[in-house]
Amino acid sequence: MKVLVTGASGFVGKSLVPYLEMQGHTVVRAVRVAREDNEVGIGEIGPDTDWRAALSGVEAVVHLAARVHVMQAEDPPSRQAFHRVNAAGTLNLAMQAVSAGVRRLVFLSSVKVLGEEGILTAASVPRPVDAYGQSKWAAEQELHAVAKNSGLEVVILRPPLIYGPGVGANFARLMRWVRRGIPLPLGGVRNRRSLLALGNLVDAVGWVLRHPAAAGRTYLLSDGEDVSTPDLIRYLAHASNCPARLLMVSPFLLRGLGNLLGCRAEIDRLLGSLVVDASAIRTELGWSPPLTLAAGLDVLVAHEGGGERSRSCHPIS
Repeated sequence: MKVLVTGASGFVGKSLVPYLEMQGHTVVRAVRVAREDNEVGIGEIGPDTDWRAALSGVEAVVHLAARVHVMQAEDPPSRQAFHRVNAAGTLNLAMQAVSAGVRRLVFLSSVKVLGEEGILTAASVPRPVDAYGQSKWAAEQELHAVAKNSGLEVVILRPPLIYGPGVGANFARLMRWVRRGIPLPLGGVRNRRSLLALGNLVDAVGWVLRHPAAAGRTYLLSDGEDVSTPDLIRYLAHASNCPARLLMVSPFLLRGLGNLLGCRAEIDRLLGSLVVDASAIRTELGWSPPLTLAAGLDVLVAHEGGGERSRSCHPIS
């Protein structure tokens, strides 16, 4: 199958493209600026992007490219930018895909469409809180409308936090703290969070690309193992051959400190629970994640440490 992957040079795309090629697919790599012969430059994504060159002869599209979630991005210009790229840009791609004769479009959405905490299931009512989640929800609705009017087979995937080689932001920061032996005041946290290994995500994408029953469906994804923040730190420490230095501090005090420092949202993510019920894709399509949480974290640590597990820990003196 000839597959267009948007955002091919991004965090997920760098792993998905070779995975799909190993499965025998011919992959068209859509990037902002083409630097290789096998890439198609499409510029900025929005309602006016011209996708014709990238869509030529394509049978399926995996739409990864997006304006990604960042903290402190709730001002009106930022909200408009999220909508322009993630909602209007996705609608434009879908409509051009229909014109090009594309059969299936897989859209990488987010569990943030359903909210920021609690237990999220296939029956959960969408309650996006921030501009990113709202733009993803708007994109999902646009895709359903296009599918209804055209016959395009749309598959929507809603992952939680994705971790793997090249991960950035808060997860990368947490890894650095663990490797440096910095004591973390999170030993008293009693939360549960669902995560998704990058290897599990790309496997799920490959699965829904070819499964006939995936058409028109929306699936939540996870590793299937929920973990507390302290246990995640212990997993990372073990994979890095480092001690887990956890201090027992009241979550109440941590939230108060977050208020004082202006980082309450980041603290809430460390302390709060967000559990994803990903059973639907397993029962309906027979998919199961190939990597356990421990295996996924081992892959991440080995990659970020250059494969030298014994040398990846650098405790502070």
